[in-house]
Amino acid sequence: MNRDALIRNLDDRLWDVIVIGGGATGLGVAVDAQSRGYRTLLLEHYDFAKATSSRSTKLVHGGVRYLKQGNIALVTEALRERGLMRRNAPHLVKNLAFVVPRYKWWEGPFYGVGLRLYDRLAGELNLSRSRQLSREETIHRIPNIETEHLLGGAMYHDAQFDDARMAVTLAATAVEEGATVLNYMRVTAVTKSEDFVTGVRAVDTETGDEYVLRSRAVVNAGGIFADKIRRLDEPGAEATITTSQGVHLVLDRSFLEGETAIMVPQTDDGRVLFVIPWKGCVLVGTTDTPMNTPEIEPRALEEEIGFILRNAGRYLSRNPGRDDVLSVFAGQRPLVAPQIQGVRTRALSREHSVMIADSGLVTIIGGKWTTYRKMAQDTVDSVALIAGLKERPCATETLKLYGWDDNEAPDEFEHLSVYGSKRVRLQTLLDSHESMSRLLHPRLPYAAGQVLWAAQHEMARTVEDVLSRRTRSLLLDAAASIEAAPHVAELLAGALQRREGWVKKQISSYESVAKGYLPSVS
Repeated sequence: MNRDALIRNLDDRLWDVIVIGGGATGLGVAVDAQSRGYRTLLLEHYDFAKATSSRSTKLVHGGVRYLKQGNIALVTEALRERGLMRRNAPHLVKNLAFVVPRYKWWEGPFYGVGLRLYDRLAGELNLSRSRQLSREETIHRIPNIETEHLLGGAMYHDAQFDDARMAVTLAATAVEEGATVLNYMRVTAVTKSEDFVTGVRAVDTETGDEYVLRSRAVVNAGGIFADKIRRLDEPGAEATITTSQGVHLVLDRSFLEGETAIMVPQTDDGRVLFVIPWKGCVLVGTTDTPMNTPEIEPRALEEEIGFILRNAGRYLSRNPGRDDVLSVFAGQRPLVAPQIQGVRTRALSREHSVMIADSGLVTIIGGKWTTYRKMAQDTVDSVALIAGLKERPCATETLKLYGWDDNEAPDEFEHLSVYGSKRVRLQTLLDSHESMSRLLHPRLPYAAGQVLWAAQHEMARTVEDVLSRRTRSLLLDAAASIEAAPHVAELLAGALQRREGWVKKQISSYESVAKGYLPSVS
């Protein structure tokens, strides 16, 4: 993907579909629409997956807690989509075993029955069968589990992925199919003729260039900002989403030995809590805090950090403290919900909703990463009907995503597995010169060559793009990423041919964002 080349596609053509928003939902819509043969343009105000879509629990899952709530239809759909996602992007989506530790006798039959149902609902796309574990087996799976009063556990399987890398992969897939996708392109207005949407106005935030773009249909996939986009069409439109904040902490790998995750079934607020091995660290989360205003760069609240540390400590033999936190990140979820005073967000639906305005603007809200493909399918079905596009079947159930590779990466390529079939080309770049293979920081697994790759092939435009989403440096070790920022800025400046002064501004901008991921200032 080359942004400068893609911008040249913004001529006076008539698009079939313009998608506003480059998170999981918008990127999924772009892939679906273009793969059906509809000429598609996607515009993202910031970077791909800048907001919610890069701040998830990194799970592709059916949702065990929804099963407990009796929402069989939602779980069944999500489990099917989990299987399709694993099949279509095996280089990004991996099977992960979870243990639910059992400290009370009655939990054994309860979770045994529930998880067997979970397996059955997944059908032929099930990842692996669940089973009961003895006390000894539970300790073997999680050597540093809290053993006092431990009776055993239940083991089940879900999938794990890298959310920001999946977003980049979807963008590349859309481009490979023939779509135009652009980051740092802000939509400023919805254009109309006789009260019907005919396109959008947009400005390139890098250059200030303005564009008037015509389309047969416009899709609002703005996530937590979807209502803001709706009000470009209807200034007085009522809110349709409730925003909930989820926070995650990243700890050193020593807090969770082995390759098995822990699912804590009952926290202080009735939610589940996950303790997950991820990229050589441990990811712990999440919270569910109602928020009044959507934010592009939300910050964890003190009580959220304390909540996670307190609840995780009950299941680990060593209690984590604030000094153990390598990074803390917050994301806000757009939930479809009635505006009921006092409603708790953990009780609200994660199901999605497609809405069609009188003007023809199609808005997709709600959902989660696991069901992004089905959300896109439902959206494009509606778009084709409203815009009078030639009816064409959805192709994404079997569409292999960019870089598809179902082979396990050899040891020397393991850390590059998220690049899939492109990792050999990347390794060639890393081997081309000693400076390319040099690590960005001793505590980070990423090399200088990956910065150039991100700029040349993945539309990375800023230091934050590289350290937060093309690599996951910011999430793995916020302090280390700040120290690596000057080197990354120099590399990017060369790759993007930036003028003098750009490097200094980028370092300052990145430090301002990254400091919010340090627990001491959250």
